[in-house]
Amino acid sequence: MAGGNEIRILRAGDRAAVAWKNGGGVTREIAAWPEGAGLADFGWRISLAEVAADGPFSGFPGVDRTLTLAEGAGMDLTVAGARRLVDERYAPQDFPGDAPTDCRLLDGPVVNFNVMYRRDRVRAQTAVVRGTLVLATAPGETLLVVALRGPAELEVGTGPEAGTGPEAGTGPETGTGPDTASGPVALGPYDAVRISGGNACGLRTRGHAAVVRLAARPGR
Repeated sequence: MAGGNEIRILRAGDRAAVAWKNGGGVTREIAAWPEGAGLADFGWRISLAEVAADGPFSGFPGVDRTLTLAEGAGMDLTVAGARRLVDERYAPQDFPGDAPTDCRLLDGPVVNFNVMYRRDRVRAQTAVVRGTLVLATAPGETLLVVALRGPAELEVGTGPEAGTGPEAGTGPETGTGPDTASGPVALGPYDAVRISGGNACGLRTRGHAAVVRLAARPGR
């Protein structure tokens, strides 16, 4: 799923806006696997999608998706003919990415945190958390942490005790580039951290942060 031990900081300001597959909105990719994969060949892809108008969602055969409303009043979706109201922020909702989906905005533009993954190749779990907790990855797993609202702090370590002390996240920021990081890291709005290879860290947030756990399905 990911190569070697890695803790990588992914800054929001480094992301380019890309038009949707069907041209109906704009997406900013946070991370994908394999590295550099496009819309046709990703195993998983995590992004922020800006929806400014009513219309259909792009279809992705063989893909499941988890959508979390991050900004705006919400959407009234029709997924495979069934109504799905998305009007609560920071509440992940799962639905098939290959089902015909039409969107009607409830009251103006929205921003969605979007996790897409090939259902036959990848397992994905998405949660939105607050407060303080310890996160750890097993070998072969990837964790992606994204600050959705308010500041977050990550205390990076290599053992299960990382980030559990009262000083976690209070020191100067280190490792802010795209390479492996260590020590306390401050996350601004929509900044992310990608963790893989048996690492552990402590997360503290006074707002809301998304935590996505990804792993290849057995035999993949």
